[in-house]
Amino acid sequence: MMRSLFSGVSGLKVHQTKMDVIGNNIANVNTTSYKSMSINFSELMYQTSAAASGPNATTGTAGKNPKQIGLGVVSGAISTAITQSGSAQTTNNPFDVRITGDAFFVVSNGSENLMTRDGSFFVDAAGNLAMTSTGFNVMGWQVDEETGKVKQDTVTALRIMSQENMTYDAEYTTNGNISGIVDKKDTDINSPSGKTINFQFFDNLGYSYTAKLSLHKAANDGEFYLEMDDILDSDGKSISEYYKVPVSEIAKLGAATDVTTEEAYNPLTDTFKITVLDTATNTNVERPVTRTVNYNQADGTYKISFTDDKGAIITEATHPGYLAAIGNAGVDVGALGAAGADGTYTVQMTSFAPAPTGTGADATAPRELDTTTIQNNLAVLQAIFGDSIDQGTRTATVDPLTGALTVTGKNVQGGLIRFNTDTGAFISANGNPTGLTIDFADSFTNNNVITSLRNFHDIQMDLTRMKSSDNGGSAALSADSGDLQGLGAGRKLGEMSGITISDNGEIWAAYDNGMSRLLGQIAVAEFANASGLEKVGDNLYRPTLNSGDFDGIGVDIKVNGGSMNSGQLEMSNVDLSTEFTEMITTQRGFQANSRIITTSDSLLEELVNLKR
Repeated sequence: MMRSLFSGVSGLKVHQTKMDVIGNNIANVNTTSYKSMSINFSELMYQTSAAASGPNATTGTAGKNPKQIGLGVVSGAISTAITQSGSAQTTNNPFDVRITGDAFFVVSNGSENLMTRDGSFFVDAAGNLAMTSTGFNVMGWQVDEETGKVKQDTVTALRIMSQENMTYDAEYTTNGNISGIVDKKDTDINSPSGKTINFQFFDNLGYSYTAKLSLHKAANDGEFYLEMDDILDSDGKSISEYYKVPVSEIAKLGAATDVTTEEAYNPLTDTFKITVLDTATNTNVERPVTRTVNYNQADGTYKISFTDDKGAIITEATHPGYLAAIGNAGVDVGALGAAGADGTYTVQMTSFAPAPTGTGADATAPRELDTTTIQNNLAVLQAIFGDSIDQGTRTATVDPLTGALTVTGKNVQGGLIRFNTDTGAFISANGNPTGLTIDFADSFTNNNVITSLRNFHDIQMDLTRMKSSDNGGSAALSADSGDLQGLGAGRKLGEMSGITISDNGEIWAAYDNGMSRLLGQIAVAEFANASGLEKVGDNLYRPTLNSGDFDGIGVDIKVNGGSMNSGQLEMSNVDLSTEFTEMITTQRGFQANSRIITTSDSLLEELVNLKR
């Protein structure tokens, strides 16, 4: 037999193997993260018929090269282009991740850690991040509860959608701010009700409330005062209806402060509220009361009537003159008793005799009530004029012709705000250079029952961004939760609204209350010789002695310049043009080796024919 015959056979075998490699590459041209393979050939062995000899100086003969006859070819190595990245395929799926660099994802089948470049992930029923193709858990690092940062320790399964991660806790508001332009010519600011400003805040359970604030003009230039009129829940109801106490017992804005102001009140028709004891429910309730003053031209007398919200007359009295009606006879509705069966109230009449500043009873001149008289007859003035007069220095002047009351010097539960009259810049609120505080009571007592208000937190209101300026007669003010950097805004309970994976593998959850939370980080493995990894199918690799072992912890992909791209997958790195070219050369190589066999067979045939 001829040696060439066996050489040809070996050539056929290796080219067949090469064709197998090429076919596998082409079959996986669209396999996610597949790495193309290539084969190298090696000479099989040689038969030496004459060894090499060196030159002989004695005989003068030259050296001879060895005489060797090759015996064929064998597969030298099958290599994988494992470090050559495939192109990016955009999927827009946040759980699809592509690695750039030489690193590998670490996944676990429950018994061992395997490596993959296939970043097609999903979240299973238990909330674990897993491979779409195999269901193996993606491994990474967990978040340290104390620091809120990732702790790079032994990799574990990333359970990103656990029950505790699905929501973000609510938080009460601790800071707020009011900004904008205060125009002293604004008609609302100059009205008794003031310019309304709504401020939204949260308690620690995530319930939303709105503080109804009002800004008023004070008498001095550059001075205004801010009051809190009410606090409404998310349904628009005053919390006083829920707690059965006035809002002032729940929260106060600033402190009781004297402001210099002049406000005109018309006592002819005015509606106010008084707090009475409702015997049916044994709770304090507010009942609106309407006061009317009617002049009788026939006899020159005035009749003062007080009616409740049902139209029933609470009390009425006739007086010989207007000044006497509001001054000398003085009706104290602060002494209202419980409502009777017919809905009316029992009213205690009290005498009230202020001393005029002048002598005589001049019916055409304004009458000034001195401070002592006002302080001693607060209930009377509150009933008649509807003004929250408290301690302090002030005067009340009544015009007998128009019935108008002007109160100079008013005590408010709020803050006196001062602006620089030259620049319009904010100076202070109750002397504080930054603002005011909404101060919630720790508790209050109603019918001997103590109610806690621990759900609320005092709120520091920053007013430094308010400015007094001409704005065409219209103030432009807004109140926002949080300080000037947005901190302390509070929040409702947040539901998870999305998940993102950053370029370093950190997994972040977004919540519908504007918050985000770090859920963990995808770890990667790197090897000194990645080509030494053993393929185990399903786009997976197993470490070998020649690749280097996995230490169980892994590395941050950013350490060696790699990154992760969410919403993308790595495509196969198979180059079809190269594969088809290799296929042609393989075909020709196989064809040439087959010719060796047929030619050798022809020679053998000629040898056999010699016997004929």
